[in-house]
Formats: sequence, C-alpha cells, structure tokens
Amino acid sequence: MTDKSASPLSPSSTPRFIPEDSIGYQMRRIVTLIGVEIERRMEPLGLTDAQWKPLLRLSLQDGATAAHLARNCHLDAGGMTRLLDRLESKGMCQRERSQEDRRVVHIALTPDGQAAAAQIPEQLQGVHAVALQGFSAAEQAQLTDFLQRIYANVQTFGAGGCPESDTPQ
Repeated sequence: MTDKSASPLSPSSTPRFIPEDSIGYQMRRIVTLIGVEIERRMEPLGLTDAQWKPLLRLSLQDGATAAHLARNCHLDAGGMTRLLDRLESKGMCQRERSQEDRRVVHIALTPDGQAAAAQIPEQLQGVHAVALQGFSAAEQAQLTDFLQRIYANVQTFGAGGCPESDTPQ
C-alpha cells in the first residue's frame, strides 16, 4: 500500500517526460475510444455522442431548464441551444417557456425522446462492461476512487491551483 501523503517527484528528479506515459495521455486515449464506441451504439437510436447526454439527463429530471442542462452537460448556452435545436428537430424533446419567468425555458421529452432515453443506460452499461472486463469489483472500486481523487486535484486548475513553478519545464 502506498503512502497517501506521497507527493509526485519533482520535475528535476524525474526522467525525460514521455507524453505517451502520462496519465493525461492515457485518459484521453480511453475517453476517445469509449466515445467512439458510445457513438456507434447510439447511432441506431438516432443520437450522436453529444445528444445522448442531455436526453439521459432529461429522462432523469424531465422539465429541467436549458440552463441546468447546459451546466450538467458542460456546454455553454449557445452550444446547448444548438443541441436542443437538433433534438427538437428529431422529435425527441420540446421547449416550453416558463409561465412565471419568460426567460426560463423548460425542456420536456416527447414520447420518442422517452423511448430513446430508456435505451441509453443499457448501451452505456455495455460499454462500461467491456472497458472494465477482467477487473475485480475491488479493482473497479479502487479505480473509481483514484479517478475521483484525480478529478478533485485538477478542479483547482484555473483557480490558481497549478502555479507555474509546479509545472514541468
């Protein structure tokens, strides 16, 4: 078991940086391949990799606002508007202005959107099962813990948490 307080090696004590060996590179490779497979599995549902996310969110919280969806899908307002335009043109959702505040737009799934959204979890679970094939339940839990810790660490980026002196030259 490793010491949780252990800090990474300083840039001066590490060997030459090899991008292919970095965590970021490895994570990007995994995310890219998973995204390609999800896109392939969503195609029969008439959805792209970008479109299934808000559809799934809506199935979990129908009537969410466009702003709420944008935050949860990590998109800006314009990007979410364009995405909703495409989903609406496919008959998957509809927008309704709030009666209390006309600036607020609620999004509701149509029956076609509900039918497509109901199939999304099974497709995602299939990708998840393939990606974690050969991992024990304990290893999966440990991997999840590691990834959550990395995420917590990198949330400081952009908030002064990654000073220039800490980055490799």
